[in-house]
Amino acid sequence: MSKLILPDYLGKKEEKAKELSDMEKLPKPTGWRMLIMPHTGIRKTKGGVHLTDKAQEEIQLTTNVGLVLKIGPDAYKDKARFPEGPWCKERDWVLFAKYAGSRIKIDGGELRLLNDDEVLAVVEDPEDILHATYK
Repeated sequence: MSKLILPDYLGKKEEKAKELSDMEKLPKPTGWRMLIMPHTGIRKTKGGVHLTDKAQEEIQLTTNVGLVLKIGPDAYKDKARFPEGPWCKERDWVLFAKYAGSRIKIDGGELRLLNDDEVLAVVEDPEDILHATYK
């Protein structure tokens, strides 16, 4: 993981510049929201053709499978809505609706902020779910 070093003018001059990991730079979901990283899909077709960065980005924009990176403090706490407990946890691959959540652009792709009840299913392997462009 790369490190971000904050310049002196953002902190006290006596302190060393603070390093932040990539995970610390990600937004922290509030309330019942979850931070999801959509699956990037394949990089090379079955025939051996390498996909361009633009094609991979389009696939990521329309994907409906993602990795749960962070879960907000109130997610799955409502016992009336989730009597059997959480539907997923951090580091699970989940299935969600195509247009669900808010999209956040980051360097290298996008993230999504979903509500806890927008998760449709948990999947073992994201490669098992066929993408709409493969059909």
